[in-house]
Amino acid sequence: MADLLKKPFGTHGKVHEITPASAGWRYVGFSLYRLRAGEAASEETGDREVILVMVEGKAAFTAAGQDWGVLGERMSVFEKTPPHCLYVPNGQEWAAVAETDCVIAVCSAPGLGGHAARRIGPDGITLTQRGEGVNTRYINNIAMENEDYCDSLLVTEVFTPAGHWSSFPSHRHDEDDFPRITYLEETYYHRLNPA
Repeated sequence: MADLLKKPFGTHGKVHEITPASAGWRYVGFSLYRLRAGEAASEETGDREVILVMVEGKAAFTAAGQDWGVLGERMSVFEKTPPHCLYVPNGQEWAAVAETDCVIAVCSAPGLGGHAARRIGPDGITLTQRGEGVNTRYINNIAMENEDYCDSLLVTEVFTPAGHWSSFPSHRHDEDDFPRITYLEETYYHRLNPA
């Protein structure tokens, strides 16, 4: 069985990088940057589309030849407020300069060039409840199948209260047998609030 737990390989700069090749998948990628105020990060998207999620902190962004200004508002992901995000299509570049210490998630999948760069959230992203009892969790839907934001990415944030389960009823996405099962590669970046 593949090693499914990937620990950060650094403390700042790019600290996570999961590629389809490193995960043994076909589609999904995930990277994470932890930047100190004044530090920068940039990437070319190549054949992949990305959604940049401001997990916490603030950064000034340029992408797809446009200046998107400063994105970010919450200083801790545990505020549970909707994130500021930026969709960047394949064949483009993006760059960020941290205004404060910040964490930026880079969610990626193959792009088809069918969508223009755009901001996503915080307006239009609402915290919704899923499940009941100890299976209750709260979701920020950033890009789901009912929105026409991107070609193949689905991105959410999940907040699971202490002592709760986050995936019920049990299900899987390892076969393509629609409508019984759909093949879906999933990457999870977990943060724990010890308070």
